[in-house]
Amino acid sequence: MKRQIVAAIGFALLTGVAAASPPVSGLDQSDMDKSVRAQDDFYQYINGHWLATTQIPADKQSYGSGGMVYDKSIENLHSIIEQAQKQPANAGQRKVGDLYASFMDEAKLEALGTAPLTPELARIDGIKDGSDIARLIAHNGSVGVDAPFGLYVHQDNKDSTKYVVDFGQSGLGLPDRDYYLSDDAKFKQFRIDYLAHIERMLKLGGDADAHGDAAKVLALETELAKIQWTKVENRDPVKAYNKVQVADLDSIAPGFDWKAFLTEARVAGKVDYVIVSQPSYMKGMAGLLKDTPLPVWKTYFRWQLLHASAPYLGKAFVDENFAFFSTTLRGVPEQRPRWKRGVSVVENGMGEQLGQVYVTKYFPPAAKARAQELVRNLQAAYKESISTLAWMSPETKQQALAKLAAFTPKIGYPDTWRDYTALRIDRDDLYGNVGRATEFEYMRNINKLGKPIDRAEWGMTPQTVNAYYNPELNEIVFPAAILQPPFFDPKADDAANYGAIGAVIGHEISHGFDDQGAQYDGAGNLHDWWTKADHEAFAAKTKALVDEYSAFEPVKGYHINGELTLGENIADNSGLAIAYKAYKISLHGKKAPVIDGMTGEQRFFAGYARAWQNKIRDNAAIAQIKSDPHSIPVDRVMGAVVNQPGFYEAFDVKPGDKMYVAPEKRVIIW
Repeated sequence: MKRQIVAAIGFALLTGVAAASPPVSGLDQSDMDKSVRAQDDFYQYINGHWLATTQIPADKQSYGSGGMVYDKSIENLHSIIEQAQKQPANAGQRKVGDLYASFMDEAKLEALGTAPLTPELARIDGIKDGSDIARLIAHNGSVGVDAPFGLYVHQDNKDSTKYVVDFGQSGLGLPDRDYYLSDDAKFKQFRIDYLAHIERMLKLGGDADAHGDAAKVLALETELAKIQWTKVENRDPVKAYNKVQVADLDSIAPGFDWKAFLTEARVAGKVDYVIVSQPSYMKGMAGLLKDTPLPVWKTYFRWQLLHASAPYLGKAFVDENFAFFSTTLRGVPEQRPRWKRGVSVVENGMGEQLGQVYVTKYFPPAAKARAQELVRNLQAAYKESISTLAWMSPETKQQALAKLAAFTPKIGYPDTWRDYTALRIDRDDLYGNVGRATEFEYMRNINKLGKPIDRAEWGMTPQTVNAYYNPELNEIVFPAAILQPPFFDPKADDAANYGAIGAVIGHEISHGFDDQGAQYDGAGNLHDWWTKADHEAFAAKTKALVDEYSAFEPVKGYHINGELTLGENIADNSGLAIAYKAYKISLHGKKAPVIDGMTGEQRFFAGYARAWQNKIRDNAAIAQIKSDPHSIPVDRVMGAVVNQPGFYEAFDVKPGDKMYVAPEKRVIIW
C-alpha cells in the first residue's frame, strides 16, 4: 500500500548555513494580488496575479508549480535520451535510445496498423470456457491490459518480513464507479460519450457490430462497478486485509478456475496464502463470469486490449484515445508533443536506466546531503511535538516516538540501480517493447516471492516529480527531481523553503501518523498501538477535518470528499504545523529578517501557498474529486493555513476576517 502525492518536496539550508547575501525571499512578488487582503483570501493574495494571467497549456489538464518542475525534468530526460541515441555509453543506454526510436517511428506504426495485436486477438478469440478466461485475466496482468481484477506483490501487512500476493478489483475504463452509477447529468453525458468512444475504437479494431458490442461492454463494466468497493471503503487497511489459503480460494470466487489463473500468473507453488482486498467483489465477479455470455466477455477483453494498446498504434487510435480520455473526460484540448510522450514511454519502461544518468547530471552529492539534514530537522520537530501533545497518552506517545525513530528516509536516488540486461528492446517493435518491459517489471515483482524484503527498493524513479510514504517499510522517499526551484531555492532565505519543501517533507512524515498510517507500527505491520482514549481523541479531530474539507466546492455542484481525502488532509495540516516548528527552531531564538516587506513567518506561509500554485480544468477537477485522495490545490492551502496558530499571528488575522476560524474550531493534531 503506497500512498503518493504530487507535491513540493526538497531540501532547505542547513541550520547555521547562511543564505545568499543579500538574502532573497524565494518568492515572486509579481505573482501576488495585493488588492486582496491576506486575511480574507490567502491563496488569492499570494497567487492571484499568476492565476489571472496564466493559461493552462493546451496539452495539460492542470498547471502550476509541479507542472513547471515536470517540464524542466522532461526536457532534461529528453537530452539524455538524445545522447543515448547518438552515442550510447553502454548497452543499457543503447536500449533507451532504441525504445525511444521505436516510439518515434510513426510511419512504421501506420504501416503496421493492428498487426502487432494479432497474437493477443487470437488469444481472445480462442477462449472456449471459464478456464481460458482465468488464464487470460492472469496473462493480461503481466502485459498491462486491464481485467476484472489484478494481482499485486507487496509486503504482508501483518507480517512485514514476507512478500505476499494481493488480489484487487479492477476492470473499469472510467475513473470511478460513480461515473457509471451516478444520476448526475454530467456523468450521464460522460456515459453517452464513453459508449460512442468504445464503438469507435471497436470499429477501428475491425468489429463489424461495433455499435451493439459497445453497448454490451458498457453494460458489463456497469455491473462490475455496482459490486466494486468505493474508494473510501478501500482506505481501510484492516477491512481490506483478508487472508485466504490458496486451497480455499474457491470459497471466495466460486467456480473461478484458480489453478489455471495461478499457473498462468506464474505464482502456483510460490505462495500458500493470498490477500483478497475486496472479497464481496470477487464473489460478485465470479457470478458475472458465470452469468455473462462468453461472446460478451470476448468483446470486453478486445476492448480492453484496444484501450491499453492505443498509444502504441497508428494515429487514428492515438487520436481517438486522446479525444475521449483527455479532452472529453478532463477538458484537455491538445495532445502532448510526440517527443514528450516518447520520453514517458522510456520512463515507464526503463526508468532507473534514465535515472542513473539523470542524477549524475542534475543532482550533485551536496544536494543529497543537505536534503538529508532537513529531513532530520523535521523529524526532530516531530519528536518534540509528539512529546508535548496534550491529547495523547504517555503509552501511545512512547509507541509514536518509537515509530518515528524507525523511519527510513530515502533521498534523491537508490543506492543500487535496477539491471535491465534481461529486457529485450527491438528498435523496430514498439508494441513488443512495451509489452516486454511491462512483463519484465511484472516478473521482477513475482520473483520477490519467498525472498527477503528488499529494503533498498524504490517505488519511484529519481526523475519523478513526486514523493511518498510507504507504511509497510515505514519509509519516506523524496526523488531528486522535486529537489529544485520553485520548491527549493538554494539562494533564498530559509523561511519560504521551510514553508514549501519543509511542509511537504513534514507531510510525508505525517502519513505515518494519519488515519491509515497510524494503524501500522514501526516495523510496518498492521497493529493497534493506540489506547482507546487516544483513538477517540484522534477520531474527534479527524471528524472535524472531514467536515471542513467536505464544505469545499472546487467546481459548482462537486464537493471535496472529506472522507476520501482525509489522510492527505491530515498530512497537509500536520506537515505544515511541524515545518513551522522546525523553522522556528532553526532561528535559534533570533528574529528573521524582513525581506520584500514580509516577515520570516509571513514568508513561511507564503512559501506554502506558492508551492500549491495551480490552475485546473473543471472536468479534470471533477475526475480528481471522484478518484484522487488529494484535495484540489487551492483547498489544500486554504484548508490547512486556517488551522495554524502561527498563520493568525503572522498576518494578524482577527474575528471578522474571512480567513478567521475561532480557536476552538481549529484542527490541531501534531
